[in-house]
This record gives sequence, C-alpha cells and structure tokens, in this order.
Amino acid sequence: MVESREASHAQPRPLRIAFLLYRGNPHSGGQGVYTKYLTRELVRLGHSVEVFSGPPYPELDEAVRLTKVPSLDLYREPDPFRVPRLREFQTLADILEFVLMCTGAFPEPRSFGWRVASILGPRLDEFDLIHDNQSLSWSVLRMQSRGMPVVASIHHPITVDRRLGLQSARTLKETVGLVRFYGFLRMQCAVARRLRRIITVSHVSCADICSEMAVDRSNISVVPIGVDTDTFRPLPLIERRKGLIVTTASADVPLKGLRYLVEAVRLIKGRGDIEVELKIIGARRSDSEVQRIVERYGLEEEVTFLGTLEQFEMVEHYARASVAVVPSLYEGFSLPTIEAMACGTPLVVTDGGALPEVVGVGGDCALVARAGDAEDLAAKISEVLLDPQAALSRAANGLQRVFDRYSWRAAAIDTVAVYEEVIDSHRSRVKAEDRLDDDVDDITGLR
Repeated sequence: MVESREASHAQPRPLRIAFLLYRGNPHSGGQGVYTKYLTRELVRLGHSVEVFSGPPYPELDEAVRLTKVPSLDLYREPDPFRVPRLREFQTLADILEFVLMCTGAFPEPRSFGWRVASILGPRLDEFDLIHDNQSLSWSVLRMQSRGMPVVASIHHPITVDRRLGLQSARTLKETVGLVRFYGFLRMQCAVARRLRRIITVSHVSCADICSEMAVDRSNISVVPIGVDTDTFRPLPLIERRKGLIVTTASADVPLKGLRYLVEAVRLIKGRGDIEVELKIIGARRSDSEVQRIVERYGLEEEVTFLGTLEQFEMVEHYARASVAVVPSLYEGFSLPTIEAMACGTPLVVTDGGALPEVVGVGGDCALVARAGDAEDLAAKISEVLLDPQAALSRAANGLQRVFDRYSWRAAAIDTVAVYEEVIDSHRSRVKAEDRLDDDVDDITGLR
C-alpha cells in the first residue's frame, strides 16, 4: 500500500494527466464521484487534468477540463436499450456499438476505447500520463504500447458482479443474457494483466483482482478513496426518527443485497416491539426482484424507493435515520459506508468484501452482519434501534475514522506517488532500451 503522505507532502513536479472515464454519471455509482473529487484534488496539488468522458458526463471542478467523447448513449434514462434514429449513426463505432447491444452485450467500455483513441491518440505528446478509470479497453493498452505511461483504476473486479448475478438468475434466458452482457470482461481481464500499474481502493479488492483477474500483485497499488466532509457531515439540528433505516444503492442488482435488507425489515416488524421503516436512496428497476419481495411480504408502507437524490438530500436522510445499513454481498470499498460515517449516522454493514476493512475491525465504528443472512442483519439492526446511545457512540468513532483516513486530498497525494513511480519506471525502461540499441549498433557497426 502507498502510505498516506498528506501531513508531510512536498510540492510535486506538475504533471499533465489525461483521465479516461467511459461513463461519468455523477448521481449513480462511484465512478463519477471518484472522478469529480480526485481530479479536483489533483488540480489543487498543482497538476493539470483533462477528463475524457463518455455520457453521462461527470460534474467536475471548474479547473478541470472536460473533453466529451460522444456516443449513442444506448443505456440512458428513461429509455435504456433504445433504437437510435438513422441520422445518429455517424461512424463505424456507432454501428458496431448498436450491433453489440442488439446481441445482448454491454459495448460501452470497448466502444469508448475506440472513440477516445481517435480523440486522444493524436494528442498523446500533450500528456505525461494516462489514468484510465476502469474502462480497460484494448485502446488503452495500445496507447501504453506506443510508449505512454498508463495507470488504471479497478475499484473491484466486475467478475464478482457477474458471478453473483448468475447465482441469482431464475431462468435460462436470464443466465444467457448475463453471460452476453458481461462479455466485455474477457477484454478487461486481458488488458488488466498487461497494464504496468493498477490502482485499487482496498486490500480485499487487491486480493480479489489478483485471484479473479490473474493480475500480478506487484503491479497493484492500494489507495483508499475519500469523502467530501464539507457535504457529508452531521446535521445536529435534525432529529433522528425512531426506527428509520436508510440505505443507498447505486443499482438495484443482487450485488447490493437489498433483498436481504427487506427480509430483515420483515423480521424486525414481526417482533412487534420495534417500529421500522426503510428508505432506499436509489432507483428501482422495472423488473425489480426487491419490489416483488416487498409486495410478497406486504411491506409497501414500510419500504420506499426514493430514487436519485441530490447530495444535500442524502445528507438530510442520513441525519434523520436511526441507522444506515450497507447490506451488500460484496464491495471493493463502498462510498455509501464512509458517507454515512461522515454524517455521524449509526451504521450496520455486512462482511461482504472490503466492508469490515473500511469500518475497521472490532466493532468500534459499526456493527457487522454476515452477508446474505437476513436474520443476522435483522439482529444487528435491532441492536442499534434498541440501544441508540451505544449506537451513537460507535457513530462518533466512525466520524473520527473518516477524518483520520478518508480524505480526497490524501487519496490524491497517494495517487500522484503512483504516477511518479510509473513515470520514473517508464523513463528508466526507455533509457535501458536506448542503451541496448546503442550496444547493438556498436556490435553491428552501424555507428
């Protein structure tokens, strides 16, 4: 792991960074958030950053340049899997992207690579380094082969999403559809193995990238991400509502474990001595299994999907909650976890992936339930609701842990240290190759 240098940071040499992002939704998933805050802090450290992003485009600091990489945006809301009009097809990439979608594949990482190569390729000499945020396309690998230092972020191996999705598939059609959708993973695994440096966000994610994607451990640096404590903070003037549970789900997919949280709500309600209400920050899929479970148990009054919210609205919900819950089956890190901690909200997480690493061992900051175990989740949530003073004490510890460990400035400083290492290694390699060429010339008499 790259040790944090926030306290002893010396001014680095200014770097020119091309930051690649195949989709930068600022309101759903962590990639847009990661890009927004990391690039902001990189610029504040004195570096120049240009983000090359496909739609939906990220929200960036005004000092960060955005170069839009247009696409057909086939998965945009409210019409995902749309059929574009004929005039929208302008390039071969457009045609191939649509054809791949029609076969059930998810083409965006690959098609983004095609497009960004045509935009960035002629400009490579304007940058010192490329930072790819998990597109892992063949085009990124080709830019490395052209002599460009490349770093790629992998927040967690998407192979885990595929495996959990296949385990939850109810029909052969769903299984085949998932296999087709995740077809891009073969490319991503192959590219990840050939890139000279990967950044990931936790030690658990690092181990899983090695085992799931066969990446050499020596090529991976662990740099935890941060949270914006100016936005996510305690709001002591807002009173907590008894029995209110809040969870944030970037996607209504099996990985997030929402079905087990709904089942836990049913179990708590069945006790009869605890008031309970669940608010889910996030959008519900039209074919949501979670909603079917809600209806099966008659929990329509207790469980509500709030849809996509602005950050200030999320903070207000955390301030009102008696407990925030992260019920995921797996997380490579989990922004919602540190956001809840930053708000001083009592917290229950599962032991899925890196969650225990994020909150710290020992239960000082949060209670930890077994992933995929509704009964244990219900027991841990009940413990919080029945002993709010102990829960608030753990929440105070969690808030301090955020201040001690999870700042975006520290993340940027440690990321720059990785950049410097990769650039220095690249220069050493180029010098060694030049010396070898000179030796060959001497031997063959070409000089």
